Amino acid sequence: MTDNRLESKNATSPGRKGWTVLAQILTWPVFLVMAGWAVLAIYYSNLPGSIRPIAGILFGLGSLFILIWIRPWRRAVAVFVIVFTIMLIWWLNIPPTNDSDWQPDVALLPYATINSDSVTIHNIRNCDYQTEANYTVNHYNKTFNLADLQSLDFFLVYWGSPNIAHTMLSFGFGRDDYVCFSIETRKEKGQEYSAIKGFFKQYSLVYVVADERDVVRLRTNYRNEDVYLYRLKITPGKIKLIFLDYLGEVNRLKDSPEWYNAVTSNCTVDIRKHTAHYNPDAKLDWRILINGYLDEFIYEEGFLYQGLPFPKLRTRSHINARAQEKDEEPNFSKRIREGLPGFK
Repeated sequence: MTDNRLESKNATSPGRKGWTVLAQILTWPVFLVMAGWAVLAIYYSNLPGSIRPIAGILFGLGSLFILIWIRPWRRAVAVFVIVFTIMLIWWLNIPPTNDSDWQPDVALLPYATINSDSVTIHNIRNCDYQTEANYTVNHYNKTFNLADLQSLDFFLVYWGSPNIAHTMLSFGFGRDDYVCFSIETRKEKGQEYSAIKGFFKQYSLVYVVADERDVVRLRTNYRNEDVYLYRLKITPGKIKLIFLDYLGEVNRLKDSPEWYNAVTSNCTVDIRKHTAHYNPDAKLDWRILINGYLDEFIYEEGFLYQGLPFPKLRTRSHINARAQEKDEEPNFSKRIREGLPGFK
């Protein structure tokens, strides 16, 4: 009986070993990605500058030591998961702040006073640009009658790759009265935007509430980014709800800062956050993340002018030439919309 049991155990050992090897092959890439993310999170954390690279390297080397030298494999996995979880809990609890030495264009946060039939927005930005980097910061307060809210327009801005764009929404009150919302990174003095840093709590989230002569002209006339403008087909009742939803977030961020994240909290994801619950048929689509094609998705969903095939609509919605031509005109917002498809 004893010999039979030993033979049975020996017969099954190669099978168990094979499964262990297969488990290692399948999980190694996952653990390497987790360790790599953790190294970057530590490197881009709020630790003192001299400590961050050393701490990141030590975490990476420690992770390799755990996965290579600790045996059996399940024990190595358990130790690695515990260490990674401790690091993740620390990182998730790094708090954002509104108290820093901010760049002048985002130093003053907007906020709104909301009444039953009107809204006063404080600190609407209207920078006067000489160049992209040389500008005078101006702000003003303005009261809007909610009964005059008639339209919602969508800007798609290409600043680099054709696959990724910046998005903005502009709310129209009357014929030539617009207030534009641009969800951006709130950078400190000396900071530059980095797509990699955008994943690692390097920037606070800011809702820039601005005059179109600021946020649109900056992109068309000074950064020379390609900008497309579309009128959204949404009822005034829903536009009002979306507008108030935006202002609620503007007020919240003034009191409770939040981190910007390139995937989970950015210009496009947050637009969906403010609009999806007013559209029961809202769909998830890959173009929400690869948002350089977002206008095509919105067209397919029926929210853009349907009188032209999408390629022609897109071509005619490019506004750079007219924005540059009308640069100094006080009725800039009206001029960039004249003749665009879908605009009355």
